Amino acid sequence: MNTAVVDCPPARSPAQRRQLVGALPALVPADAQRIAAFLDTAWAEQGLSRASLESYRRDLEALARWRNGQHGGLLQIDRAGLLAYLAWRSAHGWSPRSTARLLSVLRAFYALQLRTGARSDDPTALLDSPQRGRSLPRAVSEAQIAGLLAAPDLASPEGLRDRAMLELMYAAGLRVSELVGLPASGVNLRQGVVRVTGKGSRERLVPLGAESLYWLERYLQQARPQLAGGRAVAAAGDGQVPLFITAGRGPLSRQAYWGLVKRYALLAGINPDRISPHSLRHSFATHLLNHGADLRALQMLLGHSSLSTTQIYTLVAREHLKQLHRHHHPRG
Repeated sequence: MNTAVVDCPPARSPAQRRQLVGALPALVPADAQRIAAFLDTAWAEQGLSRASLESYRRDLEALARWRNGQHGGLLQIDRAGLLAYLAWRSAHGWSPRSTARLLSVLRAFYALQLRTGARSDDPTALLDSPQRGRSLPRAVSEAQIAGLLAAPDLASPEGLRDRAMLELMYAAGLRVSELVGLPASGVNLRQGVVRVTGKGSRERLVPLGAESLYWLERYLQQARPQLAGGRAVAAAGDGQVPLFITAGRGPLSRQAYWGLVKRYALLAGINPDRISPHSLRHSFATHLLNHGADLRALQMLLGHSSLSTTQIYTLVAREHLKQLHRHHHPRG
């Protein structure tokens, strides 16, 4: 492994961790081929979304590059090697949740190597996943959401686009990948719905309110033609024409949208460390429950395959009721 990278100062932020991984040695061809074959199998057998496959790829490539192709790369790594890598990640601040996801990917990867005869043992067999506390989704108050939505500068086409994106994400409870990957054909203004392809390639129809429809229509009529410069918008890698575009007529990336949310949070007087694009999805769910929405209907709107995933939002709503009682009851 690259000792210069291992011995560098601990990373303290996601950006520093990305830089740390970016500084690792290049991926060797043998590992690249193994990873590609695994992703092809995962897509064919599990129907994983492009975002999930990309996440798997990043996890496996980071490990392979950390190994630097020494000692045979991914195929020859043993339990001690994996433990050393996990210790390195821990020293640089990767969360238990991230490590648990990594171990899930590694178990699937090495199960395939066993199945195909590429390996005779599984180095992940005796590795335990880290204990994860049950963290509640972090929602933003309705007043803060209103401030965030009003933050973009509507005098520019980018600002009008950003307002429409924020409105749509909060109105429909979209995941970031669903929002930036939404095709132009996915929105039906006349019927007031958006067709979303979520995890596992599952489709769902989500109704839109008057506010989000208003801003979407303004974006489509005013901002999008300006951003496109009067030219046709090219299809993205999936063959679909993206709904939300940059001045270069390409789709907005998840990282770019993340940065926009942080910037508008600052403008709205919200601590940017306490909000992320996913906060709008959490707020969508929490605010609906606070106003009496049915849990199973919320499950359908969020695109959860299991009701148990949706039920965590009832805990957030319960905390909201407790706070109301504490603040307003005479003996609270």
